[in-house]
Amino acid sequence: MAAVTEAPPLAPTPTPEKKPPRKRGRWTPYLLLLPGLLWLVVFFALPVIYQASTSVQTGSLEEGYKVTWHFATYWDALSEYWPQFVRSVLYAGSATVLCLLLGYPLAYLIAFRAGRWRNLIMILVIAPFFTSFLIRTLAWKTILADSGPVVGALDALHVLDVTSWLGWTAGDRVLATPLAVVCGLTYNFLPFMILPLYTSLERIDPRLHEAANDLYAKPSTTFRKVTFPLSMPGVVSGTLLTFIPATGDYVNADLLGSTETRMVGNVIQSQFLRILDYPTAAALSFILMAAILIMVTLYIRKSGTEDLV
Repeated sequence: MAAVTEAPPLAPTPTPEKKPPRKRGRWTPYLLLLPGLLWLVVFFALPVIYQASTSVQTGSLEEGYKVTWHFATYWDALSEYWPQFVRSVLYAGSATVLCLLLGYPLAYLIAFRAGRWRNLIMILVIAPFFTSFLIRTLAWKTILADSGPVVGALDALHVLDVTSWLGWTAGDRVLATPLAVVCGLTYNFLPFMILPLYTSLERIDPRLHEAANDLYAKPSTTFRKVTFPLSMPGVVSGTLLTFIPATGDYVNADLLGSTETRMVGNVIQSQFLRILDYPTAAALSFILMAAILIMVTLYIRKSGTEDLV
């Protein structure tokens, strides 16, 4: 028998190595972020650095200022103007509480009860933004005039007797008192409280309320156990958006208050534009920024939520 010879198997053809797909648009997100980062650097970071260097300078406007690392300016500013710091926190805190008490029911109404009137009510909420902040504040001088209906109604209800005893008004006068400043702060920053509250309340699943009703929960229990806890991100966001700008505000205290109701914002504005003591003004600004940062950090931790609207 003839030997059968088998042909050797063909060698497999080598397959070309596949190159990993090129990641297209890898730098696109960074390029999109670049304008915003440049904006923050030019209009926020650089001014903050400049103010930090100003706060440790010594000299005068005629002779010029030089960086001498004079940190005693911070202690001098705080020891002299600490009443204005305390007053700013007190006024801003009072306005924030009033905004929450006034804004939460309105936000609840818009989210759950407004129906077809929702858009109209939202327009009315943001309507103050259509006019200047200065004009809105000046309007309160007419509203709280001594011979106006508001003061007359408060006097008839003996509310002014209580506020005078607390030191928030002076007899039957409301203008140039702490109450006028707090009223102005409350009015001007109330939309900043309502909008985050409405956004947070609108996110709540209505089936949760139906489930609470099926379990025979009272309306108060449903609000306490379901609605309010789920709206906490809006509460935290609204209080921060109200308290932070109200603490540094100076327009309301300048137009509706007096020398006895000056806030730290009035002091900073006066040091920058009138007294021309730039190191003290910069030091006051950094003290205010540090105080707000500490209070906000503690508040967020205590609130138990970091899911801000």
